Amino acid sequence: MMKILQPPGWAAPKGYSNGIAVKGGTTVFVAGQIAFGSENIIQEKTFAGQFRQTLKNTLAVLAEAGAKPEHIVRMTWYVTDKKEYLGALKDVGAAYRELIGRHYPTMAVVQVAALMEDGAKVEIETTAVVPEGKPA
Repeated sequence: MMKILQPPGWAAPKGYSNGIAVKGGTTVFVAGQIAFGSENIIQEKTFAGQFRQTLKNTLAVLAEAGAKPEHIVRMTWYVTDKKEYLGALKDVGAAYRELIGRHYPTMAVVQVAALMEDGAKVEIETTAVVPEGKPA
């Protein structure tokens, strides 16, 4: 159902895919998620902590459509501080592998001046495709 698109002769990307083609299934669009807890309050202060909670929130929304981490085809990460993001890469990578595994969809990471919620350091928007015959 999902085919990774890797042009011949290109170096393999690390931590993402250049493209993914999907045939069949139900497309699930997840709005930008931040590190809100159940009370819509950001508890985590570190970038890595906010990233982990943001991934958990994303996966919770995906689960409502029967989607799993391996169904993710695209993610866009918005970060407020490139240096803070780069400084947290080890912990970001560990959280990603723990929660999503070694599935690497197409991705973009963009530094923005600010996010709408005060104190938010990262926001992630996600698209997934649930295979045909699976709950959606």
